[in-house]
Amino acid sequence: MRSVYAHFPINTVVTDNGQGVEIRNFLGEKFVRRVKMQPGVKVSASTKQKDELILEGNDIELVSRSAALIQMSTAVKNKDIRKFLDGI
Repeated sequence: MRSVYAHFPINTVVTDNGQGVEIRNFLGEKFVRRVKMQPGVKVSASTKQKDELILEGNDIELVSRSAALIQMSTAVKNKDIRKFLDGI
């Protein structure tokens, strides 16, 4: 998964030894979004690509659900999505 931003750089930090993700500075907000991964899913930051998260696991449904939780945590609400193109 990649974080894409136009205005404010999104900072993603892997926490809990690969069991969680913290998303900071989304749309310039000071609020820190924390997402816990599903059991059996491990997340890591990519070394080859900037602003990229790699989700690994045996069960594709759990990996997909973890990716969906990360994406849903960065949904743009009460703003014009044509102007604010930020997200993961």
